[in-house]
Amino acid sequence: QVQLVESGGGLVQPGGSLRLSCAASGFTRDLSTIGWFRQAPGKEREGVSCIHSRDDITYYTYYLDSVKGRFTISRDNAKKTVYLQMNSLKPEDTAVYYCAASTALWYSTNCIYNPRGKYAYWGQGTQVTVSS
Repeated sequence: QVQLVESGGGLVQPGGSLRLSCAASGFTRDLSTIGWFRQAPGKEREGVSCIHSRDDITYYTYYLDSVKGRFTISRDNAKKTVYLQMNSLKPEDTAVYYCAASTALWYSTNCIYNPRGKYAYWGQGTQVTVSS
C-alpha cells in the first residue's frame, strides 16, 4: 500500500509563489510516475504536471500548457517527495491540488492529459487560493 500526503497549499496574491510537496510512504519501490492534478470548484479535474523515470537517473517531466514556464516539478528520491514549485500564480490557478502515483510510464503528455485511470494512489489534496 502507498500513502501520499500533500502539503504547502495556502493563500497567495497574484504573481506570488508556492511550493507544494507530495510525500510518499509505504511500498513505493515500483512507483514510476508522480503526477499533480487540480480541481477548481465546478470544474473537472485536470492534470497539471507529471514526472517519471524508469531508472532513477533520467527523468521526464510534462506540463499542462497553461502552466509551462511557471511551474516546475521535481523529486527528491531520498526523501520520497515530489515538489511542485509554482511561480507567477494567477487567480485561475486556484484549486485543490492532488498528487497521484502510478507504476505506468507514458513518456508523453498523456500522463496528465489522458492517464486512463492508471494512477492508483491519490493524496487528500491541498487548497491553493490565488487572490488579492
